[in-house]
Amino acid sequence: MHRLLRTLTSLAALTALGLTAGCSSDSGTERTAAGRGPASASAAAPGAFWVDPDSAAARQVEQWERQGRTKDAAVLRRISEQPLAVWPAGDDPTPDIKEATQGAAKDGRTAVLVAYNIPHRDCGQHSAGGAGSSEQYRDWLNTFADAIGDAPALVVLEPDAIPHIADGCTPAAYHDERYQLLSEAIQRLKRQPGVKVYLDAGNPGWINDAHKLTEPLRRAGVAQADGFSLNVSNFQSDETTKRYGRTLSATVDGKHFVMDTSRNGRGPLVGDRQDAWCNPPGRGLGTPPTDHTGEPLLDAVLWIKRPGDSDGPCRGGPAAGQWWPDYALGLARNAKRA
Repeated sequence: MHRLLRTLTSLAALTALGLTAGCSSDSGTERTAAGRGPASASAAAPGAFWVDPDSAAARQVEQWERQGRTKDAAVLRRISEQPLAVWPAGDDPTPDIKEATQGAAKDGRTAVLVAYNIPHRDCGQHSAGGAGSSEQYRDWLNTFADAIGDAPALVVLEPDAIPHIADGCTPAAYHDERYQLLSEAIQRLKRQPGVKVYLDAGNPGWINDAHKLTEPLRRAGVAQADGFSLNVSNFQSDETTKRYGRTLSATVDGKHFVMDTSRNGRGPLVGDRQDAWCNPPGRGLGTPPTDHTGEPLLDAVLWIKRPGDSDGPCRGGPAAGQWWPDYALGLARNAKRA
């Protein structure tokens, strides 16, 4: 059970963020004019990817500084000053994508986007939802691609969708539809000249045998993608994920991969496999995002799961995707040291 949790958007959440350091909702990529993050955020993280100056973490830093919590604010900058993926929310992904791609263009960088709206998403669990039909998904994905335009973007396509086929969680009746939609999505996104697409393939702690993903990835059209993504929203170590990626790559004609290191600095929670994915205590930030990996098959290290966004209502957390400052601060305090 390794969930990818969508960022929720609401004005009420923005208000809550200004009132409490407990569990206020992250607005994802929809912004208000007030409460901009540190002006230096985009300059703090060298590399190819865009740093959102108005992320929930950036706004939390600003709030804590106003409140005199300067030490906590300084620690939380370990999140706010790094590039984080954008998860467009709602039926219209255009505003979130435009903000990210325009901000990235201004900074001379690349936006990292997550397309997460497949029908029958997450097997009806914490991140249930998605498009109501195949046609609705096609329309949504087309809007997603149109919003990118000619901008450079790296798109992680449908976290969990393939692993949920491989583990049997998604009913067999939906498999053919899902394969078709994913294949079409890759082809549609690749029509945008600046887009790289990575089809999600779960993590090594979920589908232990990488070969079980080979046929599903092929049927979903990974041959037309730039590669696959690993460890999204999970905690597997860098080396474990790299080994798994190399093994899986060899079964899909040498495709490259990207991996999520946003919360893997201390590895997965030991001895609690069933619920280890959901707000596990004692975890830490992992290797900062970069496209200079030193690994021939590894195109980028990314923070795809936004550190501090709750995995769901477990271990005292707020709803899936909501900003949880206390958890974010714990991740930052436990950050992996170079």
